Amino acid sequence: MTSYAAAGVDIDAGERAVELMKAKVARSRRPEVVDDASGFAGLFDASALLGYRRPLLTTSTDGVGTKVMLAQQLGRHDTIGIDLVGMVVDDLVVCGAEPLFMTDYIACGKVVPERIAEIVGGVAEGCRLAGAALVGGETAEHPGAMGADEYDLAGAATGVVEADEMLGRDRVREGDVVLALASSGVHSNGYSLVRHIIRLAGLSLEQEVPEFGRTLGEELLEPTRIYSLDCLALARSVEVHAYAHITGGGLEGNLSRSLPPELDALLDRSSWTPPAVFDVLAGHGKVAQADMDRTFNLGVGMAAVVPAEAVDPALALLRERDLPAWVLGEIVPGTGRARYR
Repeated sequence: MTSYAAAGVDIDAGERAVELMKAKVARSRRPEVVDDASGFAGLFDASALLGYRRPLLTTSTDGVGTKVMLAQQLGRHDTIGIDLVGMVVDDLVVCGAEPLFMTDYIACGKVVPERIAEIVGGVAEGCRLAGAALVGGETAEHPGAMGADEYDLAGAATGVVEADEMLGRDRVREGDVVLALASSGVHSNGYSLVRHIIRLAGLSLEQEVPEFGRTLGEELLEPTRIYSLDCLALARSVEVHAYAHITGGGLEGNLSRSLPPELDALLDRSSWTPPAVFDVLAGHGKVAQADMDRTFNLGVGMAAVVPAEAVDPALALLRERDLPAWVLGEIVPGTGRARYR
């Protein structure tokens, strides 16, 4: 005789993981969440949408890429879920949408309840920081397909924006100003290159790096900054024309997506000094500036395009919210791309 457990799937461990994560998930709850006793689906009361003139539902899905491999290597699993939320909800807010709720999916080689609870606890904390509810998820055990200590995670979120308040390229005008909203570090893009540099240079994740004041691993696991509440507050307080979430492809690649075909964003590289982690990576890996530009956020996690008269109040509001921001560039006639002076 054989069994599911003999095949490598531990149902009891999965149930224990669910019990361990319940209290953490509860911290992300919104008033609109409706309990479903069966637990098969998450429920969200959409009656609030009746107050909209023309509500547009928005959705986004993403993962955290190979950053999970560093989390596994270091045995630290409490922040990788924050990264997941940041990568998903900050795509939603680009069009001005408020994130409402999120679900997650974790695939692993073996369910270790405490580890799964740590991961989901990070997702719940990220949702709390984003103002979204974590309404459900799935943990799948894949013995044979993944090692016992391996896992991957992905998520999807739903948001809403009033149709006539949707932000984007159609609102951008010549003379607008581009504001940079600081990143918390590498965020969750470019980690295949990061790991390649670590291997080539023979670096250790445990080594102290003077430029960071902590270990290399601690620096690289710094969770992604979540901008959704800051961006929503900014759009409520001043006129905002567009946002751009700076992920894979860097500033030029992502900001170009928020520009009309007849305008460029002319960026001033001298307006900021990228965090030390990018200099350390470029130096150890001998990475050309063009590759750094295309791969990493270089210290700018979100960009906002605002009218010139909104710059001062916008910067003041972001300063009040403890989010470093500065003037990055301007909108000029062009061909629909972001470029450096």
